[in-house]
Amino acid sequence: MKTPLSAWDKVQISRHVQRPRTLDYIRVLCEDYFEFHGDRRFADDAAIVAGVGRIDGQSVVIIGHQKGRDTRENMRRNFGMPKPEGYRKAMRLFHHAEKFALPVICLIDTPGADPSMESESRGQGNAIAENILIMAQLRTPIVSLVIGEGGSGGALAIGVTDRILMLEHSVYSVAAPEASAAILWRDSSKAPDAAKTMRITAQDLKDMNIIDAIIPEPEGGAHNDADATIRRAGVAIMHNIDALNALPTSVLLDQRYQKYRVMGAIKTMPTNQSSNGEPLSFL
Repeated sequence: MKTPLSAWDKVQISRHVQRPRTLDYIRVLCEDYFEFHGDRRFADDAAIVAGVGRIDGQSVVIIGHQKGRDTRENMRRNFGMPKPEGYRKAMRLFHHAEKFALPVICLIDTPGADPSMESESRGQGNAIAENILIMAQLRTPIVSLVIGEGGSGGALAIGVTDRILMLEHSVYSVAAPEASAAILWRDSSKAPDAAKTMRITAQDLKDMNIIDAIIPEPEGGAHNDADATIRRAGVAIMHNIDALNALPTSVLLDQRYQKYRVMGAIKTMPTNQSSNGEPLSFL
């Protein structure tokens, strides 16, 4: 029997240094793979891996965040925090997928987009917004899987997809728990409380109908049996791609629109009235 884990426990597992990364998924799942480099505007961002591969005979575009295993690699990969050129590289692959009618797989694992002044000056917000717009209109199936952290707009920039899957111990949030605790309580040490309050676990998000499915992990996390977890995730991804491939493009786009149109809930407050139906006065 698996030991129950708190939201903060899951945050820690999602950040584990040995957790399988995008390149591990490509290694295990793809029969062959060709990586694309550069955004054709400024540079190649190693925090985003993007290319074309074949899974079970199906050609696909795979785009994912890539963290490092040690300090040197994390510096090269910018700790999985993409810069504008990373998102524009992803945009280049989105257009490639649409042109050649290839399904897209997005693997999400980032604490957030790079917040540096240099990235902001090169249009970080614009790059994220353009990706979201393109994904909303892309005329080919898109499936995303949160394999670790899904942080803020850095994750959403490759996360507006027809199906959203999450590994059992991954998290998906508008901001890191530490940042939220600092904002709410001016105390980042309250991050465990923030993680619980924010409802960022796969289980919470499935209950709220934000995501579509949860992929089980071995006890303690995906790193305890990485290959088995990756293969299990691959089966789920390809099952969804097969179902989406069967849809006419117009239906695919309409379902994607409706998915995000109804996401979340709004409660309408009743009109302030007295027991006899007359409006109440607060003067």
